[in-house]
Amino acid sequence: MKIVKTISEVRAAVKAWRAEGLSVGLVPTMGFLHEGHKSLIDRAVKENDRVVVSDFVNPTQFGPTEDLASYPRDLERDATLCENAGAALLFNPEPSEMYAEDACTFVDMSGLTGELCGKSRPIHFRGVCTVVSKLFHIVAPDRAYFGQKDAQQLSVIRRMVRDLNFDIEIIGCPIVREADGLAKSSRNTYLNAEERKAALVLSQAVKLGQKLAADGEASADAITTAMKELIEKEPLARIDYVKAVDAVSVEPVSKMQPPVLVAMAVYIGKTRLIDNFIYEG
Repeated sequence: MKIVKTISEVRAAVKAWRAEGLSVGLVPTMGFLHEGHKSLIDRAVKENDRVVVSDFVNPTQFGPTEDLASYPRDLERDATLCENAGAALLFNPEPSEMYAEDACTFVDMSGLTGELCGKSRPIHFRGVCTVVSKLFHIVAPDRAYFGQKDAQQLSVIRRMVRDLNFDIEIIGCPIVREADGLAKSSRNTYLNAEERKAALVLSQAVKLGQKLAADGEASADAITTAMKELIEKEPLARIDYVKAVDAVSVEPVSKMQPPVLVAMAVYIGKTRLIDNFIYEG
């Protein structure tokens, strides 16, 4: 596996693969990789001849008070995971490689970004759409792989690909969890022992919501209220949102008419964690 820092190196590698008639998969990440990322790479390796993993903490999707500077980074560890999983190329650019000093062009979206994380992080999805479209142009993959844990992001990327006519198949992959249920996240490393235990309230709320929906509860409000009440019993938890939305349009729903995305963002101490489930009936 090669580790490259420049756009020209990525394009040269992909051009050579294309000359051989090989298919290309892309797994965009912000690094500090875990089993959730590995599951994306594993699937990409299975479905493509060559796989590119991007390892880039994208500054344009962080607000001024968010954790850009402290976001965990470990390129050596990431490279080992990627190589063991069978990736062919790890793209680890500097911000200056991805964004010219006087860059003033962004990819933005209305509608799907007005709820959930887009509501509490107003510049976030502009940054996500911009960097992902840049990666799509740089790598020009056949398929790109994203995790369902970032369910709103997955919906946003799918819509962007449709609206801007990218010739790329978007593959959504299931949430990977720790043995005790906590969704794997790079930000889990911020949690101390007490907070790590408290964080289980997110997956417990997911299980409660799934059970209520499976048992026939038709009111989205009843389900999210029950989930909130469970989370509020945990002293270290502070709810950002718990909402039910249409899984495609990300518009709020009152009835559990599938597909419904029930998503949450919860602060455990100072760490903001997300989790969700999709009710498909």
